Amino acid sequence: MTGYAAGNGRAEDGGAATGSGIGRRRLGGGILALGGALALAPIPLAGAAERGAPGTGPATADTGASMGPGAHRPTLRRGSAARAGLLQGPLDQLVREAEAYLADSPKHPWYAGAVLLAGRGGTVALHRPIGKAVRYAAYDEATDTGVEFPADRQIAMAEDTVFDLASISKLFTSILAVQQIERGALELEAAVASYLPDFAGGGKQDITVRQLLTHTSGFRAWIPLYREPTREGKLRMLWNEVPASAPGSAYLYSDLNLISLQLILERITGRPLDALLRDEITAPLGMHRTRYNPPASWKPKIAATEDARLPWSGLERGLVWGEVHDENAYSLDGVAGHAGVFSCAWDLAVLARTLLNGGVYGRARILSEESVDLLFTDFNTAFPGDEHGLGFELYQHWYMGAMATPRTAGHTGFTGTSLVLDPSTDTFLVVLGNSVHPVRSWRSGSAPRVATANQLARAVPVRPERGRTAWFSGMASASSATLTLPALRLDSGRSRLECALWWDTEPGSDRLVLEASAGPEWQPVPFTTVGPGRHRPDPRTHPEGWVSGWSGRVWHRLEADLSAWRGKSVRLRWRYTTDQLYVGRGAYVDALRVRDGRVTVFDSGRPRDAGRIGAAGWVLSAD
Repeated sequence: MTGYAAGNGRAEDGGAATGSGIGRRRLGGGILALGGALALAPIPLAGAAERGAPGTGPATADTGASMGPGAHRPTLRRGSAARAGLLQGPLDQLVREAEAYLADSPKHPWYAGAVLLAGRGGTVALHRPIGKAVRYAAYDEATDTGVEFPADRQIAMAEDTVFDLASISKLFTSILAVQQIERGALELEAAVASYLPDFAGGGKQDITVRQLLTHTSGFRAWIPLYREPTREGKLRMLWNEVPASAPGSAYLYSDLNLISLQLILERITGRPLDALLRDEITAPLGMHRTRYNPPASWKPKIAATEDARLPWSGLERGLVWGEVHDENAYSLDGVAGHAGVFSCAWDLAVLARTLLNGGVYGRARILSEESVDLLFTDFNTAFPGDEHGLGFELYQHWYMGAMATPRTAGHTGFTGTSLVLDPSTDTFLVVLGNSVHPVRSWRSGSAPRVATANQLARAVPVRPERGRTAWFSGMASASSATLTLPALRLDSGRSRLECALWWDTEPGSDRLVLEASAGPEWQPVPFTTVGPGRHRPDPRTHPEGWVSGWSGRVWHRLEADLSAWRGKSVRLRWRYTTDQLYVGRGAYVDALRVRDGRVTVFDSGRPRDAGRIGAAGWVLSAD
């Protein structure tokens, strides 16, 4: 089965489109009402928002361009980190950290091997195979060890190794559905039963297509369809399934949503899902290593998965290698809406680049830009923490790590795969691992996914607001870092702190706090921030003296009123704290200045003042 990520409850796991795009009125009476309180704002693709802002990377970086008329929409090529507008050091660290999980972590390897691919714009700056595609012949339950193939029969990972994508398959099904919405053959707010009348059984008559795509239908996670020997029996199980919750009342990740969507697509097009995948996505994009049911000739280039035996597997199959791992997909002849697609890292990068380009790659367009917007738009505003576009998960630190922003989209697969793409920085990350080889119980959590995503996020430069360096908090978890100014005497009733501030943290859990002390105790200092823009936006107040979450990854101007310390000697500091789980990109502080009326009593641009700053955990950074 596609399964769940251990310990966090989160789910694991063609011809060019025609028409002018999706009209907002065709989406069930207007998208503003969807998900409770959804407002569909324009989403900059290909990094347009951040490239136009100060401090995000060199102007010469190959990071695409705004998606306006005539915009450059890059295709992929290999290149250096510099060409991609990335830093080489974090990419090297990305590989080192991924390789660490080939060893016991902590008791067993997280995966036997993996293929790592990272890029920005049209440049793939990292494409690295590590470990083994095939290592174990079997799993010994008695000793909890893997039975290895002889050395001459083991197969090393290669750049073009093909993987069972598991639940990443859901993204392809979702794209196919959005294509049909775009063409007018499928309505997002229509009842599923209007396409599949038998689906209404079990009280499912009100479930909509949108609820399938956003996992708000009420379906439980999965049911053992493989126990029914016939397709008719499997469908009967689905028709009779009773929702676990009322449609639209809760988020519950379920394979049944995408299996149902598959049935709709096959009904309205008259074509099987594997043919739709080929004709509508992989053939136009040149993704020649992506398909259902790979032929036997591919087997030497496919990563093996699990020694599938009872009781940990639903079926007795032995070593699964070259066939789909998921039991339900296997019982559906390898073609299913929730699992079954095989692919390689480069092909997935092509898909990522296509979406970051606004639905086009080279001469092929598979979606309109407006349709792509729907993949990156949160339809689940009623369920904070379970942000979801149409088919794509959004803003999930548990595997996106520091790449996570409200616009970052992706998915995982139970076999050890993941895809993450961030329109705000125009970056994409593919991590394909065979983490159920030789058995699913060896792997838990998503530590390698998080580690690699953190390093790719760190590889995107943040240029100082002023001068050559800015203070950087770092990205360590379970830590507290302080940046402290020297004691300053304030005699005016109009004293204030000014600085430039940049922050991106795990929302709520990790905070950047401004504090002051005129004695042994520290207390928060309220402040206001103003973001960049040609038309100066309204100041945002922070009455509790801290910021958390995503700020757009741009520099903000900060002011804090210090008049409460008139006549006192006061120390000021920034304190950045993180919990033990996930982190964002961190925080930067630059251009620190304290004014006491008309007198500047501290300016970090003056070497003498800069030398008096006390840093614990913060470092000066040029990027």
